[in-house]
Amino acid sequence: MDFDYTIITGKDFESALASVQEEIAKAGMRVLHVHDVQATLAEKGINRDPYRIVEFCNAKYASEFLRADPKIGLCMPCKINVYVHDGKVFLSGMRPIVLSQFFPNADLGDMPQEVDAIVQSIIDKAK
Repeated sequence: MDFDYTIITGKDFESALASVQEEIAKAGMRVLHVHDVQATLAEKGINRDPYRIVEFCNAKYASEFLRADPKIGLCMPCKINVYVHDGKVFLSGMRPIVLSQFFPNADLGDMPQEVDAIVQSIIDKAK
């Protein structure tokens, strides 16, 4: 089982970033924050290609995951990274199905699979 779901998009960086945020909203999720990794590193004199981490969540799922095991908060919120590497724009998200491996004693039901499908759908539609 892969830890991540990563694709290359034909869109430019800014368009891909906007598409990810639009698809998150359409999926009934809320963007909580967008980390500008490129800008943060530039403050320290480190140059890199564009890189944003889009954090998003759905309150219902968040509540249920935390009820199953409060330590799942270590893996929350969901994230999709939009970045440039070797001149290509990537969309990459952690697959929630791995939560069952990290928290084998938590009764997660079908939630990891449900959220995994949502994350993959967001990435696919944003492509």
